[in-house]
Amino acid sequence: MLTWGSGDRLVVLIHGMLGAATQYHEVGPALAGHGCRVVAVDLPGHGSAAPGETMEDFVDAVVAAGSRPALAIGHSLGAIVLWEALARLRPERAVYVDVPLEGGEPSSRSASELREHFARSRAARTEAHLRATRPAWSAEDCRVEAEAAERFDVETAVALERSYARRATGRPTVPSLVVRADPSRYVSPERARELEGLGFCVRGIPGAGHSVWYGRVDDFLGALDGWL
Repeated sequence: MLTWGSGDRLVVLIHGMLGAATQYHEVGPALAGHGCRVVAVDLPGHGSAAPGETMEDFVDAVVAAGSRPALAIGHSLGAIVLWEALARLRPERAVYVDVPLEGGEPSSRSASELREHFARSRAARTEAHLRATRPAWSAEDCRVEAEAAERFDVETAVALERSYARRATGRPTVPSLVVRADPSRYVSPERARELEGLGFCVRGIPGAGHSVWYGRVDDFLGALDGWL
């Protein structure tokens, strides 16, 4: 868990799969500059956190950051965890980053297939590979992502994928923003319109990748205009 700032308004940041709290190394200080106390969590099996097995373990990690934050931001897997944590976390507002928020069943792949998939993803996420394939990322972006991959616990990810049934979102229960890459591999224009129809505000960051703030922190903060 990382903390920036000391304002009265709490902001909770939740990273994605293979990530860690350190992925917010620029976003955290930037949000603290708006007078917020910003807390980025390490989800189970990520960063410095102990392994876990269920979505409830992931929700527990988020709730430990503090209750009733003014804003909670979740990226990818972290956005799904945020959705599941809403009733206990009770944020005033929620931001979901580059995730379609669709329902679904637990993975049909075997544990060995999932284990191979996550091990391969972790092995490929080296600093050298990220520098070569993510030219818009800073050297520090590449470093923290590679370090997070090294610390990523494959068995936690396998257990979660095998046990968690994603619930369909329905309508948001708190004011909610979806920030998507534009174009996005995960939130199609059609899904963006569906989310708007459900009551979500949807904003895109043209040219951004899945981790939309890497190389585009100012654009990401701009997408949060009116939500801080």
